[in-house]
Amino acid sequence: MKYFLILFVFTSIKFGNAQSNINDILAAGVKDAERFTDAYLAPVSQGVIYSISNGWYNSGKAKPLGGFEISIIGNIASFKNNESKKSFELNTADYENLQFVDGSISKIVSSGLGDLEGIRVFVEGEIAPGIKSREEFVLPSGLAAENINFVPSAFLQASVGIFKGTEIKARFLPKITTDEVSAGFYGVGVQHEFTSLLPVDKIWPIAISGVVGYTHLDGTYDFTNTNIVSGENQKIDTKIDSWVFQAVVSTKLPIINFYGGLGYITGKAKTDILGTYNVQSGPFQQVVVDPFSLTTQISGLRANVGTKLKLGFFRLNADYTIAEFNSVSVGLNFGFR
Repeated sequence: MKYFLILFVFTSIKFGNAQSNINDILAAGVKDAERFTDAYLAPVSQGVIYSISNGWYNSGKAKPLGGFEISIIGNIASFKNNESKKSFELNTADYENLQFVDGSISKIVSSGLGDLEGIRVFVEGEIAPGIKSREEFVLPSGLAAENINFVPSAFLQASVGIFKGTEIKARFLPKITTDEVSAGFYGVGVQHEFTSLLPVDKIWPIAISGVVGYTHLDGTYDFTNTNIVSGENQKIDTKIDSWVFQAVVSTKLPIINFYGGLGYITGKAKTDILGTYNVQSGPFQQVVVDPFSLTTQISGLRANVGTKLKLGFFRLNADYTIAEFNSVSVGLNFGFR
């Protein structure tokens, strides 16, 4: 459970080398650390936005007044074959101090989702007239190095019909805290069935509706001190907001139904690197407090197809979403009407 939560928060990267943590990059100076961390964490933030934004519906038919459904939903946003999200190009010309040990000017390195390991870099500078200091360290790898090729999420969701053709939805994950990780989120949504307004609604073979959903996530991950950078209260704090706007169509059969949707997703992740960082080795020794904040934004089209099995008050659904991060969503549902 601990590692699932770390993944869920998104800062759950097990770095390929125990001595190579992302805060080591501060040894290259705050500007270099900010540039690298932004490129390194952005794909992970994007994956989380796509993962938590799924599962808003399993039918184009809205629940009638008083109808309700309680769901346990799990999502997996995959990046196994999404190479552009697993790495990025680090060009030392864009950095003030960071250099590759092998003399390369530019090299493909791992993002927080990747699996490239053992890439050594260094920083060098004068600490006194005629006296140089050099510090070497290994760039962090990512989740794929641990054979993890997806970003998961899971939560409870409730839907209830409030009047003809309209239902409201709420999703929730209570805040869970371990020694290193704290995570929780909530969301609200609304679904309106347009076909419920038609005079032939009862005999119409399909249901068409619109869905709007908003999700908010709060999470923190505490850093472990390294030999290069010590300090206090070192952590990543992230806040993520996402919106989904979807048109949905489904069949209206008694037991097995099929549904699909086409829509638009937009999201934003704000990540604060907090705490006191004491760079105690290398040429740029300094104490830095709350060094920087990062912002990642996504937007784009999305489409999905799925199926739902209904057996009395028990329902089971699964769907596949095509987007920048393709994902699978599975729901275990209990409902009335």
